[in-house]
Amino acid sequence: MISKRLFDLFFSLTGLLMLLPVFLMIAVWIRLDSPGPVFFRQVRVGQFGNPFRIFKFRTMYADAEVIGRKITVEGDPRITRAGHFLRKLKLDELPQLLNVLKGEMSLVGPRPEVSRYVEFYPEEIRTQVLSVRPGITDIASILYKDENIVLGDAADPEATYVTVVLPEKLKHYVRYVSERTLWLDFKIILMTLREILRQGESSKRSREELDNLE
Repeated sequence: MISKRLFDLFFSLTGLLMLLPVFLMIAVWIRLDSPGPVFFRQVRVGQFGNPFRIFKFRTMYADAEVIGRKITVEGDPRITRAGHFLRKLKLDELPQLLNVLKGEMSLVGPRPEVSRYVEFYPEEIRTQVLSVRPGITDIASILYKDENIVLGDAADPEATYVTVVLPEKLKHYVRYVSERTLWLDFKIILMTLREILRQGESSKRSREELDNLE
C-alpha cells in the first residue's frame, strides 16, 4: 500500500506543476495590489512540537502583525483587496504545498497553530495531535470555514477562539489522528475542493447581484 508520504509527494508536486500559472498570476496581483512581499511566512508548531515556517500568499498589508491583534476576523482592516478574495477561496494556503514537499506538512492533517495557542492544548491531546504532520486541510477546516465571521461577531475574538472554537477543532484533530487512512485523506481533499468551488459560485452570484443593482 502506498505510504502517506508518497501520497503527499505525488499530489503536492503534481499540484505545484499544474498550478504554476495560477501562482504567477496571484503573485503579480499581490504585488500590484499593495506594497510588500508576495509570501507571508510565520512560525508554526509542527510534528513533535518542532517549529517550522509556514508559507502563505500575503493577504494583509505589510507589518500587519505588528499593528493589530494576533487573530484575524471578518472585516479586518489589515486585509488587502486581493487578500479578501484569496482568503475566501483559500487560495492563500496554496504555497503550503512547498511545506509538504519539504516534509514539514502533509496534505491532510490537523492545522498547525502558533505556539501561543498550542499552549492551550491539554497535555494528552497535545501529544496526540502533534504526533502527526500538520496538514493544509482537514475536517475542522471545512466545518469552520466561516470562522472569521464567527470571531468577528464576538466581543472578545481571541477568548472566543480559545474557549469555544479551539476545543471543537481539537476534537476533530484527535479523531483524525486515531482514524486516519489514505482513503480518508482522499475524501477530505475532495470535500475541500467541493467547498472551494461552492465559495467560488457564491462569490460569482454576489457579483452578479451587485451588477443587477446598478
